[in-house]
Amino acid sequence: MAKPLVIVESPAKAKTIAGFLGGQYHVESSIGHIRDLPKSASDIPEAYKQEVWSRLGVDPDNDFKPLYVVSSDKEAQVKKLKSLLKEASELYLATDEDREGESIAWHLLEVLNPRVPVKRMVFHEITKEAIDYAVKNWRELDRRLVDAQEARRILDRLYGYVVSPVLWKKVMPKLSAGRVQSVAIRMIVEREKSRINFVSAAWWDVKAQLESSNGTFFGTVVSVGGKKIAQGRDFDSNGELTKNLILLDESSATLISDFLQESDVKVKVENIEEKPFRRSPAAPFMTSTLQQEAARKLRLSAQRSMRVAQRLYEEGWITYMRTDSVTLSESAIKTARKLAADRFGKDSFPSSPRKYASKVKNAQEAHEAIRPAGEVWIHPDQARHKLSNEEAKLYELIWIRTVASQMNDAKGISVSVKIGASKNGHFESVSQLTKLEKNCEISSTGRVITDPGFLAAYEEGSDDSDNDSDETSQLPRLRTGESLSVLNVDMKSHDTQPPARFTEASLVKALEERGIGRPSTYASIIETIQQRGYVWKKGTALIPFWTAFAVTELLEKHFHKLVDYSFTAHMEDDLDEIANGQNEMVPWLREFYFGNDKEVGLKGLVDSQLGDIDAKAINSIKIGEDEDGEDIVVRVGRFGPYIECGEKRASIPENLAPDELDSKHAIELFSAPSTDRLLGVDPGTGLEIFAKSGRYGPYIQLEDPNAKKSSKPKAVGLFKSMNLESITLDDAISLLSLPRVIGLNPENGVEIVAKNGRYGPYIESGKETRTLETEDELLTITLDQALEQLAKPKVNRWQRQGQATGRVLGEDPETNKPVSVKSGRFGPYVTDGVTNASLRKGDQAEEISMERALELLADRRYALENMPAKAKKTAAKKSTAKKTPAKKTPAKKTPAKKTAAKKSTAKKSPAKKTPAKKTAAKKSTANDPTIEEPN
Repeated sequence: MAKPLVIVESPAKAKTIAGFLGGQYHVESSIGHIRDLPKSASDIPEAYKQEVWSRLGVDPDNDFKPLYVVSSDKEAQVKKLKSLLKEASELYLATDEDREGESIAWHLLEVLNPRVPVKRMVFHEITKEAIDYAVKNWRELDRRLVDAQEARRILDRLYGYVVSPVLWKKVMPKLSAGRVQSVAIRMIVEREKSRINFVSAAWWDVKAQLESSNGTFFGTVVSVGGKKIAQGRDFDSNGELTKNLILLDESSATLISDFLQESDVKVKVENIEEKPFRRSPAAPFMTSTLQQEAARKLRLSAQRSMRVAQRLYEEGWITYMRTDSVTLSESAIKTARKLAADRFGKDSFPSSPRKYASKVKNAQEAHEAIRPAGEVWIHPDQARHKLSNEEAKLYELIWIRTVASQMNDAKGISVSVKIGASKNGHFESVSQLTKLEKNCEISSTGRVITDPGFLAAYEEGSDDSDNDSDETSQLPRLRTGESLSVLNVDMKSHDTQPPARFTEASLVKALEERGIGRPSTYASIIETIQQRGYVWKKGTALIPFWTAFAVTELLEKHFHKLVDYSFTAHMEDDLDEIANGQNEMVPWLREFYFGNDKEVGLKGLVDSQLGDIDAKAINSIKIGEDEDGEDIVVRVGRFGPYIECGEKRASIPENLAPDELDSKHAIELFSAPSTDRLLGVDPGTGLEIFAKSGRYGPYIQLEDPNAKKSSKPKAVGLFKSMNLESITLDDAISLLSLPRVIGLNPENGVEIVAKNGRYGPYIESGKETRTLETEDELLTITLDQALEQLAKPKVNRWQRQGQATGRVLGEDPETNKPVSVKSGRFGPYVTDGVTNASLRKGDQAEEISMERALELLADRRYALENMPAKAKKTAAKKSTAKKTPAKKTPAKKTPAKKTAAKKSTAKKSPAKKTPAKKTAAKKSTANDPTIEEPN
């Protein structure tokens, strides 16, 4: 008997929904998008390769018709879905109810071409009640949502594929531009520039511990002789005071400290000011606020928090986690209020339910806020036994936040106390205290919570690390005129701090406030700018590489509109209008790409600007001057950044943040040992030997002044135990002897040679190789020792390193296994014994933290979990396959064009019948951009 076929995006979601629907339905996954624009020339069907526009995957001259192709890793799944559809009575498209989900449903409809009734099934939580309701209350596919997603996808493709080649030509290869990612990079670079330009100022403060009849407390001296004392907030970014205030130095602070501790100084309370305060609870979570709080409270990256939330949603624990909405359904409000009553008492919530409205620009409120799923919310204590550690913590955060959102305001009293300390006479002539009367004003503030309200359940985190602890300090009961005793006085120096770098949480908040992008895409954007080498993480801070400076400079100067904050935000409004039917996709894309009477479009902008871009100027960032007044400049070269001053050059350490590279630091780098140090003459050849430093590290080189420039001189890298400063002529001559013939193998007469290779030192005899423990053995190993090594079973160096125990960082809360740093064939990595994750650019093996290690492992686990079935099968075969020679089987002659045409489902783009020329195909492949723009 035929059953209805329900298609969702993920296997986990399919499994959960199948459990609710039972055997009456067949539930299957599409495993995300089944087709997309071609990502490389190899994806372009043969019938379209001769088309000029095929590289873009979009035909701008034909109403921006996209060329969609089924992904190679989805072909097997599409075949399976088609097979299931043949036996189905009807088709339910149950993808997420947002633009992306609607688009996936439309692509399924286009590719599967069903001949049975099709119903669009939508739900915001995966519970039995929600799924049953969705089956009964299906709707038609919303083509307007599809158009909005398609417009966004096409614009991002045009932006990425047209602008990125400009970066390749003018900055360096393999860079990418993106509508949102480029703006995010600009924000991070601007913050780093403000740190570079920031001038720190020093100031002192004086704090006193005071005693009343009811207890002790602390206060800060805020004025002397009626004149206010400067605090950190009174300086601008140039280190200048913004007001006419007293700036304390050490001498002045000492004078005040001594004065307060004199026995005849009278200290009494002059004024007490009390103000009631109340604070309302934060709204329930939406995507961006969940990412921010997960970063603050759980130390999860935006990407990790979304992956954990995805699992919770698919397993039926929470509602849909990609939402701009902060509203709750009536049933959810009732549940939250009931739980508040059960846990905190009947008086813990107001008489009327709290209603929240989104403050986010361009908010799409099709969904509810993120909350526990269903009408009965499992308590976090019970959930802990059924979820992983990360899942349990994130679920608890969502559960408590939702309950707290319906609770009472927190109430209390803010207390501000002014205290006078006086004595007859004037201060001595020290700094700015000359002729000032000997009296000080001390200020102390505190807060008394009279009704904790929602604070009994939850308090929202903050990105501000400089919160004043006095705000929440408890003050003893004081009365005006009361005399106080000075128990202790402490004076301390401070330096004003530059603006804090963006963290993932604060960047998400800033993007959201500007209306740039969608909260659902923030995690992928932050991951993309790190993977593309624009940004690296130091702790939680996002630090730009110098490449990001060059790219931002180019885009700001020549394509300002594309990185303008308002342009990116307005685009979201336009997409909303397309989704609402107030605007049309094609005219909107035409205006963006070709322009109009008032503005030049993307195509014209790139065509007109390309020749005007001075690559050297774009890739030069001045950071200061040397002792002679000559400019010190950071150059972003094709192989990485370096500093230059006249004829002097030096490499920039990768882990050096831009705001730490000033003139002084640059001069130190220039002063490092010369990279062209003459060591002496090689007795064997009579050529000069130089010690140098290059892109791949220090090395020595033989140089013949009479040799042709085209000839390559012999060069050998230094051993890891050597350095440029101490290497001698004898050391160099020994290195130049490599590769070294040790002797003949008596068994076969083949030479045994000692070599230093890409993966370390080894010996070679014919096809047999053995890894050596140290580089020094290359120069000392004897024939007998080499024969002994060759007689042993082959074990690669990287295998021994991988098996060796590295630095243990701690225990992984997910697996309860020790996490350590190890060195492998392809570089350092972290592992819990089951999962291995390579370190990324910017990560240092000796500095890697437990937090960063857990982040890398979580990303790797997610990648493995979501690896296409075909890739998993291939990986499994590779790991178990014996190394036997493959049989040569003649390839079947399949007509390439027919196969390609079938795979392609180009939207109303008829293929020309003229066969494609081989040269055209080659050209298309050669010019293929390998970038992939984010959503």
